[in-house]
Amino acid sequence: MRAFDDLVELCARLRAPGGCPWDRQQTFQTLQPYLIEEAYEVVEAMGEEDPETLRGELGDLLFHVLFIADMARERGWFDIEGVCRGIHAKMVRRHPHVFGEVEVDGPAEVVRNWEAIKQQEGESNSTLAGVPRNLPALLKAVRMTEKAAAVGFDWERVNDVGAKLQEEVSELVGELEAGRDPRGERVREELGDVLFVMANLARQLGVDPESALQEANRKFARRFAGMESLAGERGVRLAELTLAEQDALWDEVKRREGEP
Repeated sequence: MRAFDDLVELCARLRAPGGCPWDRQQTFQTLQPYLIEEAYEVVEAMGEEDPETLRGELGDLLFHVLFIADMARERGWFDIEGVCRGIHAKMVRRHPHVFGEVEVDGPAEVVRNWEAIKQQEGESNSTLAGVPRNLPALLKAVRMTEKAAAVGFDWERVNDVGAKLQEEVSELVGELEAGRDPRGERVREELGDVLFVMANLARQLGVDPESALQEANRKFARRFAGMESLAGERGVRLAELTLAEQDALWDEVKRREGEP
């Protein structure tokens, strides 16, 4: 793959004496926000299903991976070839149903085997040890419940999770009705429980909660912009309207979108 080799050489050239001053001054710490940003841009492109955008964003992410690997090479730690060989060997070990004689009955058993192999390899002593500490909270909740489910700690039915969600919402409402400080520890804890169970419910339903929330965000932004547009057509600013008048505009935008 000459294109891959060319990109590896480009990264080394940027970091070499006489290369790019900005690239040469980067460290593992300074690159962290850029790496996270590029990963999110890949996710966004995947959601848009635009081939050209996705190709470009994957290229940006790949560049960061190769660039970081080259920084590790400079320290004498490893190079990108070592990275590739390591992940190749791991994937072969973790897929004995593909590269070995193991038989599985569906994706759930694949996940259980994966976790069992990790523990056999001594990668972790705890089922949850592989969940990165710095994952966004919503994704972290999903990953933790996935791993717990892989060892059998899971709800038997989706309806059971729905019932638990109703229970947690009731407890939150109870704290608020009792006059608790909305920013106090008790309310904060109950709200956290609600969000955690909602993430668990999304996992049970096979829905990515981050994508679902992003879709809800986009819908809200679209409808709010519609409200502002309607207000402008009537010669007023949205902020000048009462809440009831704003609600009426919201309902009108929904009707124009075909939602009752």
